[in-house]
Amino acid sequence: MKKENVYTQEDLEKIKEKLIENYKNVYDPEIPVNIYDLGLIYTIDFSQKDNYLYCKIVMTLTSPACPVAESLIDEVKYLTKTMPQIDEVEVEITFNPPWDKSKMSEDALEIFELESVTLGR
Repeated sequence: MKKENVYTQEDLEKIKEKLIENYKNVYDPEIPVNIYDLGLIYTIDFSQKDNYLYCKIVMTLTSPACPVAESLIDEVKYLTKTMPQIDEVEVEITFNPPWDKSKMSEDALEIFELESVTLGR
């Protein structure tokens, strides 16, 4: 007998909102903007099977040569796993499409203007 999904779409949206809130506390040490507003998180997807909730994060980095790539990925995994509803986490790094300033939120762009931060992109 097939088990029903434990979480409704509304539940998943609330979990996603909490994850986004958590990701807004993670900063690239070279840039004064959190990774979510910076546009590094592309997707947050959930799948459910046999009462397990799986979460897949697709994200990018500002550069393929990002010196803090591993620590950012580890922090995203950790923050996702700390959600009691989530049983397994996968973080996938992609450079397609590559990151650029157009991925940033309006708040992030304002911070860049105020801090006079320039990016070579």
